[in-house]
Amino acid sequence: MPKKANHRRPLSRSLTRGLMAAGVGGAVIAVPLLTAAAANAAPAPQSVAHEAAVHQAAKAPVRAHAAAHTAAGSVYTVVPGDSLSKIAFDHSLSGGWHKLYQDNREAVGGNPSLIHPGLKLSLGHRAAASAAHTTGAAHTTGERAGHTEHTERKTVIKTENTADTAPVKKAAAPVYADNLDGWIRQSLAIMAQHGIPGSYDGIYRNIMRESSGNPTAINNWDSNAAQGTPSKGLLQVIDPTFQTYHVAGTSMDPYDPVANITAACNYAAATYGSIDNVNGPY
Repeated sequence: MPKKANHRRPLSRSLTRGLMAAGVGGAVIAVPLLTAAAANAAPAPQSVAHEAAVHQAAKAPVRAHAAAHTAAGSVYTVVPGDSLSKIAFDHSLSGGWHKLYQDNREAVGGNPSLIHPGLKLSLGHRAAASAAHTTGAAHTTGERAGHTEHTERKTVIKTENTADTAPVKKAAAPVYADNLDGWIRQSLAIMAQHGIPGSYDGIYRNIMRESSGNPTAINNWDSNAAQGTPSKGLLQVIDPTFQTYHVAGTSMDPYDPVANITAACNYAAATYGSIDNVNGPY
């Protein structure tokens, strides 16, 4: 057989391959290094690509830091048409509008549905950016998130404890004037509690006809008086009727203005449907 031609060129230089460690922003990047034994050897073409890789790697931590900074909290000014859910969605906030409301509860107040244009809101932390997934940036973001979560838990616990220990203020009882207007209004409040119908005008109209507004008025000359049970008080109620239709919580004295009015209105509701339907002696 004819001898095969030798297509390989003999190596005139010995090549040594190694690794060069480049420190970039705390990370170590292993870069293949091709060195020529000869002092005057031309640089290998791929060394340019490696230099570019090293340059890009040096920028990576800077970009990660910038991304993490972008994800950090900022202040937002409410504009017309805004809502907490819209703001949380537009800014991709972690925890949604609930977290946004929790962070700004003091500024927003008790109604999360009511925010006014010009209100300053702290946006807290946005959802994690993909650029922050590098080793160094992710570690830093994790530490910050852990610190934030710990702070939030302390805040929630403090708020709950404050709510548990804060004294509950009771609504002050209404005060009524000691006159005809006050007696009617107090009677209406009691009637409302017991489901007894009647209006201010209906009560006032009948009082003026029966007693002219005198709580101690008594009728000693009609048929009831003849039977020993005279009509008494603002709405001229006889004792048997007063006792039967007396409203719990009021005085047992038929001359008491409020007790007299409520008992008479209770009787009128049972007999005529309402004191408003009474337009004469009843």
